[in-house]
Amino acid sequence: GEETGVEKVREKVLFALQEVQRAVIGKQEVTETVMKAFLAGGHVLVEDIPGLGKTTMAIAFSRAIGLQKRRVQFTPDVLPSDLTGFTIYQKERNAFVYHPGAVVCNLLLADEINRTSSKTQAALLEVMEEGRVTVDGETHEVPKPFVVLATENPVGSSGTQMLPESQLDRFMVCVVMGYPDAEAEMEILARQPRHALLDRVQPVMDKNDLLTMQQQVDEVFMSDEIRRYIVELS
Repeated sequence: GEETGVEKVREKVLFALQEVQRAVIGKQEVTETVMKAFLAGGHVLVEDIPGLGKTTMAIAFSRAIGLQKRRVQFTPDVLPSDLTGFTIYQKERNAFVYHPGAVVCNLLLADEINRTSSKTQAALLEVMEEGRVTVDGETHEVPKPFVVLATENPVGSSGTQMLPESQLDRFMVCVVMGYPDAEAEMEILARQPRHALLDRVQPVMDKNDLLTMQQQVDEVFMSDEIRRYIVELS
């Protein structure tokens, strides 16, 4: 029955987390939070200084869940069309042809998002909210599932600007990686180079599993009392 369905989902999620945690050492709470956000169909913002394993975490999730991953390193010269794609005239076909951008994937790692222009941030904001991009008047759906794992450097770091409130609203959760503890650092050092950690991650889910789980999360019954409690909290 329904209970066994829920148990199966729980089992698969725990297996996927185990795989991610083979590469992301000593960060159980962070990886669990990210997985919860993905199950709820939300996007994740990671606030931290560079070099604490954010990219490793994104690759580990994409491998464990079997998601097609793209990565964009945001700099001031990244253009909206790098994300959304562009159309170009093809003489032999006598037609404009759409060339997909970076957002045409299941998991987008948007690195150092607060280093890019507000125009490019707005383009990302739109696809996170709408699940589609509009290029030259034509709308293109992004694949499902689609989740963004974005990172930002601490405000005040060289070349950064604060994200607008409207963009922060597009993220379901914000997590901080933080430095690993001594035990975790020992294990990470023992497994250098970094790909040695990622080589341990095996796929235990696929994107259809994640889609099914997201639908199941949407169908969870919530009483009015719980809704009221949430409203009063905020």
